[in-house]
Amino acid sequence: MRFTKMQGAGNDFVVLDETQGLWGLSPAQYRFLADRHFGVGADQILSVRPAPAEGIDFEYVIHNADGGEVEQCGNGARCFARYVHDRGLTDKKVIRVKTLSGVIAPELAADGRVRVDMGRPELRPERVPFDTAGLKARSEGQAQLWPLALDGGASTQWVMPVSMGNPHAVLWVDDVATAPVATLGPQIEQHPRFPQRVNAGFLQRVGRGEVRLRVYERGAGETLACGTGACAAVVAGIRQGLLDTQVQVHTRGGLLSIAWSGGDDDSVFMTGPATFVFDGQIELPEAP
Repeated sequence: MRFTKMQGAGNDFVVLDETQGLWGLSPAQYRFLADRHFGVGADQILSVRPAPAEGIDFEYVIHNADGGEVEQCGNGARCFARYVHDRGLTDKKVIRVKTLSGVIAPELAADGRVRVDMGRPELRPERVPFDTAGLKARSEGQAQLWPLALDGGASTQWVMPVSMGNPHAVLWVDDVATAPVATLGPQIEQHPRFPQRVNAGFLQRVGRGEVRLRVYERGAGETLACGTGACAAVVAGIRQGLLDTQVQVHTRGGLLSIAWSGGDDDSVFMTGPATFVFDGQIELPEAP
């Protein structure tokens, strides 16, 4: 199998061209590709597939490092757009792409970055989904924060559930450098209140237009950047009245620019890098 390695703000991907035919990989084979010791190494595997309908240019399929298919990946969307353009699969600057959660429209900018219309955020808990049964929310600005029992009920974190096509739980911290991402991240990801699991975002405000963010991703662990996590974090901050409509998000892998005007039907726009790393060829193990 031939593949391409790409990264967006340190969030790294194996990209597979399936426009001429599907590989039909098993979850175990996706895990092998993502394995940093025995395979290529990646946070997610991105598959480029033919247009599934009129008015759509490509289908974009995402598998996490644990082999499970997921709805959306913002950093991956930028790499996807850069890949199909640079490989001559399209000459369009704005590309309409079908994902599991809907259609997105990455746009290649003149400065080499990629801007993506990530769609409107979903803030209704039941649509994230997040189980609020028996809980009482705390209002902050236009946002509702919910108590999440952790450490076997010994501690509580207040989180804001947001969906960007995939589920996120955003919580504020004083300093992301010392935030307990490694211990709280897995607990939040697997919390029974999130029936489809969740991406846990640890957010620090630097100013009204600047934040720092670390994300423990569902099925991948902590990554150097998470595009949908950056979108969800900024949405949470804007709804709470703590952030302006354009925010620079510092991740451990690089800088992402997020813009949202704050309306329920308004899209979130993300701009950031998409970088080719190398091409390669690998022999896959037989599917189990």
